[in-house]
Amino acid sequence: MDKAVALKYTHELPAPFIIAKGKGELARKIKAIADANGISIVENRILTEGMIELELGSFIPEEYYEIIAKIFVFVAKFGV
Repeated sequence: MDKAVALKYTHELPAPFIIAKGKGELARKIKAIADANGISIVENRILTEGMIELELGSFIPEEYYEIIAKIFVFVAKFGV
């Protein structure tokens, strides 16, 4: 089953937070909207599995800070 979690981060906030998430058709729609708007999509099934159960609007837990930071840096550098 397709799954998607969309994150947002601004320097004013303490951590990235979940702005959208879904499974199945909703996940495909989230990915399509991201793609249509030039938003980078990074696939990491293990990370998605861990975050899909978090509440919409919640900040990511500290245990994800390092991997999310690496992903954000990679996206910023290479524009995936």
